Amino acid sequence: MSDVILEMRNITKTFPGVKALNNVSFSVTQGEIHALVGENGAGKSTLMNVLSGIYPYGTYEGEIYFQGKECRFRDITESEKVGLVIIHQELALIPFLSIAENLFLGNERAKNGVIDWNESISKTAELLERVGLHEPPTTLITNMGVGKQQLVEIAKALAKEVKLLILDEPTASLNESDSEKLLGLLLQLKEHGISSILISHKLSEVNKVADSITILRDGSTIETLDCKKDNITEDRIIRGMVGRDMTHRFPPRERNIGDVVFEVRDWNVYHPIHEDRKVSTNVNISVRKGEVVGISGLMGAGRTELAMSIFGRAYGTRISGKAYKHGKEIDISTIDKAISNGIAYATEDRKAYGLILIQEVKNNITLANLEEISTRQVINEPQEMRVTGEYRDKLNIKCSSIQQLALNLSGGNQQKVVLSKWLFASPEILILDEPTRGIDVGAKYEIYTIINRLASEGKGIILISSELPEILGVCDRVYVMRDGKVVGEMPASEASQEKVMKYIMTQQEVMAQ
Repeated sequence: MSDVILEMRNITKTFPGVKALNNVSFSVTQGEIHALVGENGAGKSTLMNVLSGIYPYGTYEGEIYFQGKECRFRDITESEKVGLVIIHQELALIPFLSIAENLFLGNERAKNGVIDWNESISKTAELLERVGLHEPPTTLITNMGVGKQQLVEIAKALAKEVKLLILDEPTASLNESDSEKLLGLLLQLKEHGISSILISHKLSEVNKVADSITILRDGSTIETLDCKKDNITEDRIIRGMVGRDMTHRFPPRERNIGDVVFEVRDWNVYHPIHEDRKVSTNVNISVRKGEVVGISGLMGAGRTELAMSIFGRAYGTRISGKAYKHGKEIDISTIDKAISNGIAYATEDRKAYGLILIQEVKNNITLANLEEISTRQVINEPQEMRVTGEYRDKLNIKCSSIQQLALNLSGGNQQKVVLSKWLFASPEILILDEPTRGIDVGAKYEIYTIINRLASEGKGIILISSELPEILGVCDRVYVMRDGKVVGEMPASEASQEKVMKYIMTQQEVMAQ
């Protein structure tokens, strides 16, 4: 047992009305990458919050041993002092501070109470070299992509002399290239004796780097798999996560596609801060009644910027172009006008923009269409309860009641609340931006089933996704974007991952020359 760096024994954590963890035991050996997997709501993040002191000693039952000593962390500062560092899915970086300032925030290099900038910058350069990030230490975080920001977070952990690194969905917002770099860095850290706990829904990545895999389901430990001894397949992991085999990742759908319901022509958008930078250039896209149209592309291709600009100019400046619904030009210059014209946009960042986390489920569901449940501008509460109850049942939202705070729902159920909100607004065109990001395979299947049902009801759906299998498995037609331009269009039946990537990479090679 001397090689065990972490042991969590019989951890039980209860929230009002919910037992999030039930007698969970979990251990990590020195220098291994240990994956922690499970459906949303299985208890993964709760277990790590207990470990890191976010849920302090006394708020849970059980024992934690780190490097052979019992630990009773009262906050995250105490866990970091012993070398245990957690990196959350929502990165904890301050955009308008430099890399060096972020790296040593709360851990300043100072002499006699005065920050030693020379030491800070030289040490930052060393750490950036170690994580393979070639940026000046003075670079502002806001001027960096998400992939590089992830590397800054890891450099920040190394500055705290990390011994056990916890990463919660580290590649959820990354493209394939940045994901590969991050996974490669974890393998390098492993060679230097640094242990890692990897929480991820991307099972292909788990299989690629993990030495062990622990599966949680409904707050309990199901099993721990040894990747060196056992024959581990994605189907094997899924069976442990959901308690059943999933022979089909994407539900079948009978297609009944009609006439064009919505299109934009010659759509141009400029960056809201860097006003000389174009983020959408002469974009032409359309969606038919009952059709699911995918928009694929690497991170930074301009997909989200396009979607937000279409939705009432929620993003961008100097927007030009025309929008048509059923062949007639419509005004979508504000969010209210976009909604009144039957357009809804489910954001990729459900926590920041899709939900009011400190409000109840029922308040979130009715938010986009309060007129429907109001009389003379006064909300009819019984009607609101009835409507939200119907959506809870229709979309199978798992919550203790519709009065539960959205903050306390799992990611998959939060996403269903976002969808319910926009469905209650009765849209004809629904733009879904990364609707399955950060949710597990079981919840994904439910979201796909909802998308299929909406298409069968005749709605036009635009699906933005960074996961090519999802685009190919759900969509009827695919657009490919790069640098704010549409560089390819094809029926999904003729598309493949190789073909889509060829559109993107060929364009990159041409641009590079």
